[in-house]
Amino acid sequence: MSNYPVADTIIQQLGGRKVMTMTGVKEFFVDANSVSFRLPGGRGFCKNGINRVKIELEPSDTYTVTFLKMRKQNGVPAAMFTSIKHDVYCDMLREIFTSETGLAVSL
Repeated sequence: MSNYPVADTIIQQLGGRKVMTMTGVKEFFVDANSVSFRLPGGRGFCKNGINRVKIELEPSDTYTVTFLKMRKQNGVPAAMFTSIKHDVYCDMLREIFTSETGLAVSL
């Protein structure tokens, strides 16, 4: 548990830290309204090479979910692919995560 209840809630809605560990999630970053994390970046691990995810609570009580493929270009990190989903309800988080990354978050 962190000092950021929104981030803790998002993690629980995805399946909790055990499920996040199962999918290879690394480096959680949390703030008052969001959680971001890194996924393993090896070829073929995630669909479309996605290796970063950010889930942000919006004032409308929905989420904006951003999927990124981050790679270095000339030594500088750059987003190569972006998929953004708006107006995502909490009960849609797992399905969207799985459809975008190809990783299951439930057993």
